[in-house]
Amino acid sequence: MTASAVTETRPRINHEDLVEYYFEQAWSDGLPVLPPTEEKVAAVVAALGGSPQLLETVVPPRHGRLTREVLAINMVMAGCKPEYAPVVRAAMHALTAQPFNLNGVQATTHMAAPLLVVNGPVRKAIGMNAGHNVFGSGNRANATIGRAIRLILLAVGGGTPGDLDKSTLGSPAKYTYCIAENEELSPWAPYHVERGMKPEDSSVFVIAAEPPHSVTNHVANDAQGVLDSIVSAMSTIANNNAVSSGSCAVVIGPEHAQTIAKDGWTRHDVRNYLWMNAGNAFSALSFNDRYGKIYNKNLPRWYRRDPDSRIPIVPSADDIHLFVAGGEAGRFSAFIPGWGHMTQPVLRRLDGTTAVESACEDGTCKL
Repeated sequence: MTASAVTETRPRINHEDLVEYYFEQAWSDGLPVLPPTEEKVAAVVAALGGSPQLLETVVPPRHGRLTREVLAINMVMAGCKPEYAPVVRAAMHALTAQPFNLNGVQATTHMAAPLLVVNGPVRKAIGMNAGHNVFGSGNRANATIGRAIRLILLAVGGGTPGDLDKSTLGSPAKYTYCIAENEELSPWAPYHVERGMKPEDSSVFVIAAEPPHSVTNHVANDAQGVLDSIVSAMSTIANNNAVSSGSCAVVIGPEHAQTIAKDGWTRHDVRNYLWMNAGNAFSALSFNDRYGKIYNKNLPRWYRRDPDSRIPIVPSADDIHLFVAGGEAGRFSAFIPGWGHMTQPVLRRLDGTTAVESACEDGTCKL
């Protein structure tokens, strides 16, 4: 049986130690997986609506077929409950949408991994963590949803390190990278509402991203002071956004969010302030011509290439995807660089639709 056989049919193996057998077949992410019994797989398929052979999507770069049965197998192996199925399915449809460029994300030498952010009532319905240690361990839904996605990217998509996955360093985010927005502690409308959905909609957002970069500010008691620390974290010449533009994410901790909001700043204000102030001089990006005249074709054509020209981290404020997450104690936020212009984030409702009604542009509406 080949290493990818688990993507085609449920294994029916008589083996003393199934966990070790799955390791031998390279059916894991390096951690033990749960045996996908018929009963557990059937329960997940039922949660997906039945029809186990129905093709959900095709996963690059191997272009493996993700049927409902294969999706269920990987979910069970990751430790998911059946009720997580709509989130994992929606995430896989978002990841395989053309704008995301999963083929490139899977094969890049960069450390990018798909970050999944969940909004709406489904967060509480399935017990996701949006609070303390939101990017860390301790929550089954967050951990296993993210892990199921990684197992699918490995087994179905063929993203095996050293083979089709050429990441030089990788990161722990390539085990699991899944959070929920802390809508309850946010002073602003949830992300999906800002983007035109209704509060009662549940949604998934995916972006190819580096791990979170911590932003610490225990001093500022005003919006500008907090945001200047985030600007500082964003303004480096080392992340992919600096040299390749694209999109990024910013996660603001609830304490920082409250400090910003008490000055009357909206989510729209925050994104625009970060965009206007985060960036680098072209002379820094080109190393002052130390290595010859550099014309960076990865940056938008309309950027000026004069030495003193300011090069923004992303082309527009709309390319900064802003969330509130984390515990209520602690004055921390995070900058999450993206992969660059080679990918675009994707937002989808759990029902698969992407249509957006009138967007909440200033971030203040609480529908």
